[in-house]
Order: sequence, then C-alpha cells, then structure tokens
Amino acid sequence: MNDVERLKREAGISACDFIRDGMKLGLGTGSTVRYTVIEIGRRISEEGLNVVGVPTSEATRELAEKVGIPLISLAESGGLDLVIDGADEFDNDFSLIKGGGGALTREKIVAQSSKSMVVVADDRKQVEVLGEFDLPVEVLPFEWKRTRDRISSCCSGSVSIRGDSKPFVTDNGCYILDCNFGPSISDPISLEHELLSIAGVVEVGLFVGICDAVVLASNGGVLTLINDSGRLNE
Repeated sequence: MNDVERLKREAGISACDFIRDGMKLGLGTGSTVRYTVIEIGRRISEEGLNVVGVPTSEATRELAEKVGIPLISLAESGGLDLVIDGADEFDNDFSLIKGGGGALTREKIVAQSSKSMVVVADDRKQVEVLGEFDLPVEVLPFEWKRTRDRISSCCSGSVSIRGDSKPFVTDNGCYILDCNFGPSISDPISLEHELLSIAGVVEVGLFVGICDAVVLASNGGVLTLINDSGRLNE
C-alpha cells in the first residue's frame, strides 16, 4: 500500500468514529470512502454494530452488499442521520467539489437528506480556492454539445466530455462534462446557480453549506476539522 492509499485508508476508517448504533447512514462513493464502507462491514460482523445504509452509487451498493451492510432505499429511510462521503476538493468554508467518481447527483440527493455530512479526504484535497480539480457537471445526453457550449460561455478553461469518444455514462444514464475553471471558484454558490440555470444540466459537483466536518489524513496523522457553522454544533 503506497502512502496516498494509506492516508485514504486512515481517513476512511477514522470517519467511522462518528457512527452510533442504530443510525441510518448514507454511504458515499469513491476511493477513500471505500475504506469507510469496508470498516462499517467489519464493525457489523465483528462488533455487532447495528446500522443500515443508503448507497450513493451502484458501485457502493455492490461493495456494501459484499461486506454485509443492510441496505434500504432513501424513501424507506425517512431521512438519514449521517452521510460519509469523499471529496475531490474542499476549501476553508467547507465547500466541496465532488463528482470525480461520477455519482454527484445521487451523492447530493443523499447528502441533502441527511442530518449531517462528514467528508473523508487526504491532505491533497484541501485548497484555498476551489477549481484546480475540474468541476464535474452531469448533463443529459440529448444535445449535450449545445449544453457544453453554454457552459463554456461561463468557464474560462476547457469543457470536455468525460470519456471522449466513448462517453462515461452515469448510473442515471447521463454524461459528465469536466470543466476547467482553475483555482478561481471563490463564490461557489453563485456559480452553482448559474450552471443549474442552463437547460440540460442535471446537477453540478459543487456542494455548498452541506459539509459539517472533514476527516483529514496527512503524514502527520488524522485531523478532524469541524465546521463551526455546521449541523454538528447544533
């Protein structure tokens, strides 16, 4: 296991400390939160942890079933206690860029249906200003090039379809456009609103006012950053 993978594993496992018996959990998608899902399965089988989960992608569903996490639908849950997910970037205001794994729409639906959200990440993901990581935007396949052109009018860098000539298809049957804004997204909520106003845009990989804590792994250890204005302080 290389250093980056070790840090991901440490963060993913440490985030499980927020879990309490009887919780209804949102299970995120990505290479870091994968370790969270595996650890939840271990605690269920070895420690008798009693939780149920709502997966944010088919890949997470398959992993959760493999490690023995009981699953329910979001509708059946009646709302979640906690969602644990990854992020491609986060800033000092706990705003996020997500969607590197292509599950941003389901991830946002689940996150907005939860009482709190904890993000797992390694220290490469912490930035002053969002945008170095290309912003994912999920779009309808219908006339997607027209949607791309309209997005390009507000993005100074390139806007490219993920997968190029063989487009990546999300679990929702849509495409992902990766938008190179560069580290310039200082007002993510305004940009989110602007992009969502474009016909053909399904969802934008900006998560603003949702993240309550970040479990951050670095070579110096695991640090938990709490959002002072987040729901964990209520």
